[in-house]
This record gives sequence, C-alpha cells and structure tokens, in this order.
Amino acid sequence: MVCHSVSRSGRISWPLAFTLIAIIVATVVTIIFWRIETWPARTAQQSTAELEKLGKDLRSAFVDIAHLQPRITINNRVYMEQTTPVSELVVLSRRIEVEHELLHTWVGSSKRVKLHGTFIVKAGFDLQQNLSVDIRPKEIVVQLPHARILGIEQEQVDVLAFENGLWNRISGQDVQSELSILPELAREKAAEGDLPAEAEHTLQQQIEQRVHAPQPLHLIFKGVAANQAK
Repeated sequence: MVCHSVSRSGRISWPLAFTLIAIIVATVVTIIFWRIETWPARTAQQSTAELEKLGKDLRSAFVDIAHLQPRITINNRVYMEQTTPVSELVVLSRRIEVEHELLHTWVGSSKRVKLHGTFIVKAGFDLQQNLSVDIRPKEIVVQLPHARILGIEQEQVDVLAFENGLWNRISGQDVQSELSILPELAREKAAEGDLPAEAEHTLQQQIEQRVHAPQPLHLIFKGVAANQAK
C-alpha cells in the first residue's frame, strides 16, 4: 500500500501539465505580439536618434569649416536654426598674374605703359544667403548659394614699360586707369579658370571627410553660377 501511494505522488497530473504549457505559450505569444506591435515605434525612435546624431555631426562640420551653424531640418522638422557669425566663407585662394598695356599715339607721338600685376584671388560662399541642411532617412540635402569670387588682393605690380612721347606724355590718369584694369583682369581670369566651381567641389570634399553618413550627401547650389553671371 505504501509503494502504491509513493508511485502515485511522483507523477504530475496531465491537467496541470496542460495548464502550465498553455500559460507558457500564451506568455510567448504575448511577448512576440508586443514586439511586433511596438517595432515601428522602436524603429522610428532609433532612426530619429541616428538622424539627430548626423545633424550634430553636420553642425560640427560646418562650425569647423565655416564657423557657422546652418539651419538643419530632420524629416521636415526644424532641428537647429542658422547662426551666421561671419558673412563669407573663403574656400580657395589662388595667385593670378595678369598684364595690360596702354599704347596711344597722337599727332605722331606715342606713349606706352605696360604693367604686370600679381593678385591673390579668393573664392567661396556668401553666407548671408540661406544655408540649409535637410536630413532624411535616404539622403542628406545641403542647399547653399553658388560659390563666387569673394575678394582680390594686390600682391605686387611691376612696370614693364613706361615710355613718354615727345608731346604725348603719360598722365597720372593713365596710370590710375591701368592700375584699375589689372584686378578686373585677374577676376575674369579666375572665373574663366573655374575657380568658383573648384571651391564648390572643395567644400563638398571637406564635408564628406568630416561626416561619414550611410545615406548619400547631395550639395545643391542655388542661383546663377559665377561663370554664367553677366
């Protein structure tokens, strides 16, 4: 009688086993359903956090390069407003050499002035115009004005010829006129050499070197390009 009682007490009743199995299955199903139901929200939160990190990286890149914070939007929501502590961003500087000659003859008397000028031409961006960054899950769009010639600094002027005629003398106005022509020639030469376009390419390289984003980075330049402006 005692052995029979122990044998019966060592077995688990089938109703209890089924109940435990049902509880476990229900718990697993509930967890799976909750994970599936909250997956879009969790994914959106993770995606937003990643985009915000990209926004901070882009802000840091522009602060380092241009000393400004651009207007940054994430999924059409303003994340940061633009601040402009400086008005211009110089990206490239190039030494340009030009020459110009004045040759004038009056009543058989000729005067001649020939000048050679060396200038530092600076190309970059006008930051007083809108600069915006739109961060999207599939791309990053940076909009800014086309690069242009921002400044020309005279480095040196050499007089190659200064010849007076007998009665056709070189005047101070002649010299001033020739001196004023040289920087304009340097500006034209820099524009014809696509210096503004090089500045745009350089800026894109600088941003890409600082911001390692998984999605493509597109720079959109607004307005008329410098080499097309009249």
